[in-house]
Amino acid sequence: MKKLWSLIFILSLYTQVFAQPRTQINFNYDWKFKLGDEPEAKNIAFNDDAWRKLSLPHDWSIEADFAKEHPATNQGGALPGGIAWYRKTFKTPSNTLNKEVSIQFDGIYQHSEVWINGVLLGKRPNGYISFQYDITPHLKPVNQENIIALRVNNSEQPNSRWYSGSGIYRNVKLVITNPIAIAQNGVFVTTPQVSAKEATLKHQLQLQNTSDLKSPLEVEVKVLNAKGKLVARNIQTVPVNQLSGIVTQNLNVKNPALWSPQEPNLYQVITKVYQNKVLVDELKTTTGIRSFRFDVKNGFYLNDVPTKILGVCLHHDLGAIGATVNVRAMERQLEMLKAMGTNAIRTAHNPPAPEFLDLCDKMGFLVMDEAFDMWKKRKNKFDYHRDFEEWHERDLADLVKRDRNHPSVFMWSIGNEIREQFDSTGTKIAANLSKIVKLHDNTRPVTTALTETEPAKNFIWKSNALDVLGFNYKYFDYDSLPKRFGYIPLIAAETTSALQTRGVYDLADTLRLWPASSKDKFVVNGNPDYTVTAYDNVAAYWGTSHEKAWKAVKDRNFMSGIFVWTGFDYLGEPVPYDFPARSSYYGIIDLAGFPKDVYYMYQSEWTNQPVLHLLPHWNWQAGKVVDVWAYYNQADEVELFLNGKSLGKKAKTTDELHVSWKVPFEAGTLKAISYLNGKVVLEKEIRTAGAPHHIVLNVDRNKLKADGNDLAFVTATLVDEAGTIVPDADNLIKFTISGAGQIAGTDNGYQADLSSLSKPNRKLWKGKALAIVKATEKSGKIVLTAQADGFKPVSINIKTK
Repeated sequence: MKKLWSLIFILSLYTQVFAQPRTQINFNYDWKFKLGDEPEAKNIAFNDDAWRKLSLPHDWSIEADFAKEHPATNQGGALPGGIAWYRKTFKTPSNTLNKEVSIQFDGIYQHSEVWINGVLLGKRPNGYISFQYDITPHLKPVNQENIIALRVNNSEQPNSRWYSGSGIYRNVKLVITNPIAIAQNGVFVTTPQVSAKEATLKHQLQLQNTSDLKSPLEVEVKVLNAKGKLVARNIQTVPVNQLSGIVTQNLNVKNPALWSPQEPNLYQVITKVYQNKVLVDELKTTTGIRSFRFDVKNGFYLNDVPTKILGVCLHHDLGAIGATVNVRAMERQLEMLKAMGTNAIRTAHNPPAPEFLDLCDKMGFLVMDEAFDMWKKRKNKFDYHRDFEEWHERDLADLVKRDRNHPSVFMWSIGNEIREQFDSTGTKIAANLSKIVKLHDNTRPVTTALTETEPAKNFIWKSNALDVLGFNYKYFDYDSLPKRFGYIPLIAAETTSALQTRGVYDLADTLRLWPASSKDKFVVNGNPDYTVTAYDNVAAYWGTSHEKAWKAVKDRNFMSGIFVWTGFDYLGEPVPYDFPARSSYYGIIDLAGFPKDVYYMYQSEWTNQPVLHLLPHWNWQAGKVVDVWAYYNQADEVELFLNGKSLGKKAKTTDELHVSWKVPFEAGTLKAISYLNGKVVLEKEIRTAGAPHHIVLNVDRNKLKADGNDLAFVTATLVDEAGTIVPDADNLIKFTISGAGQIAGTDNGYQADLSSLSKPNRKLWKGKALAIVKATEKSGKIVLTAQADGFKPVSINIKTK
């Protein structure tokens, strides 16, 4: 009887200790915030009653007006940085008894310090790296209150060449595990052998053990396909003396559904750890089965299929909501890029949010995952060069271990236009960084973005650290590269830097470089309204037009692909102007998410869908000679009509990816028809707009999740009586909202609009403005209303559930 009761007691103890093997709690709610330094806020007894209440993620900089005195980037005025504090009071959860508890931050910009109950947990200078702290020893007993205090220092500026944001701008989680558990980022899944018939899935596991229990463990690995069907399973016993090592299992998957941008098939790998038949930990890992390789002569192969990398570079800000991570905002960007034909993203020039890679896995994008914009030599006075020596090894290792299971990630970039490229110090550093990457993932190539093509300039590739050479801009020198570097694959890591403002059309035929050289830092005699023509004929002095940059890669098989600078306009770097310009002109899509005309050039080249796009608008002075362009595909010629009269047919030449006419303006209708073998493919009309008549609202989605994060993007357009957009309309639109939502931001895509992007009022730019609606956590109806002086208010309904 004693033995029976002893057994029951042991089982009861196991049940208490190992119930709920792993819990992850959303830790974004009920924070308090104070802008300004409060050194005593780290103490438990500090009174924060007057502080602002908010939920995370949060970027305090985006809430301000743009001003010249804010040196947040190295070019003119921007948004403020500063020092701020966050505090959160929480009760120790009841399920933490005999558990290990960590707090996980996906990203804080920057120089964060974290305390719990007055005890300093640590510091982290890098604003883009995910990290976590063990808070187990410092927690109060169950159901007693704890205080997390956090200081963020983004006051020393400029520290970035683009807009960084400020604060806890990514998600925060509380992770609760058993004493025996899978280590942080302790599962690594690779596919060393892949064919249409069978794939080998290699599963590597690292465990952690803070308990005194010393019995062997069992590790079960299951692989499920997208429908949840079990396709592979294996169980392995782990002796006590191997708990500190790597546990490796190989599983075979028959007839795998391969991952690619066209078919992003995903699998779920479930890792379970048992001790004495009791489940002590479980982790689900999403992966994809694919193979890829680079070839010196023929470029990139994905699943043994020659594949041109059709990529864009993206900074991390999300327009009007700033650096604040939001899944729907990222998804919207990727949807637009997908429709353009994009199959790859370069995360310029920093690690992305984890949710961004989740979306790339699911939606089908290859990702060049980039670690650093500088090493020891600075680009800005207060940038990461000050922390590189102490922190680069840990930061890079954390990045690789966090992101290595994503099938979308196909390359690691250890730097961008690094200053050490020009002396011998770069050779050693590059070799060291590559070694760190390969220590944690030897399945993907390492590259870096290079600015020079001359071996005499002491390239960092001399260390043999790089598996692929990524060149920035040198499109005119591509043909010389195989002669100089014939043993190593090549990719255009960054190209173009063409400049455009949506809806602006300065008539010109030749490529203009603004600024003309490095001596002219900012444009002289530019447009008084700080705009750049939307015709594809203006670029920064180091770049070229979209057409020329793409053709240089398109026509050369040895170039694996292209990453265009950039997919979207972003905050900061307003080349060719200084303040009051405050955001970039490089994007194929503007900051508000409205495509510029060149978007359709890429769509005509990168997709198989029929395209016919006609520009510019058709509101001009009588008799003015207008350059009319058309982008098209799946046709051999385009005919242009003005008010029913043919102006002739044109076909693309080998030098251009569009056709054009010079047309004296005459009010009415401009019409283009594309033909293939004499048969009509598509028709496109542009009409002269009359007087502004009414506002039209369009929403990308009218049903949202009531989760406090989901977004709807509402476009306001001013049109004439017939519904034609008025191309020069700049009326002030006042947005108001009622119901279960709030206005998260507004924008219009104009690079010199200095009004805070968080304000509910916005002037139209070229007839358009954007309002971003954010759902609350309550189900119901949202009503967004737009009104302008002299026009009838118009509303749109959105449901949340």
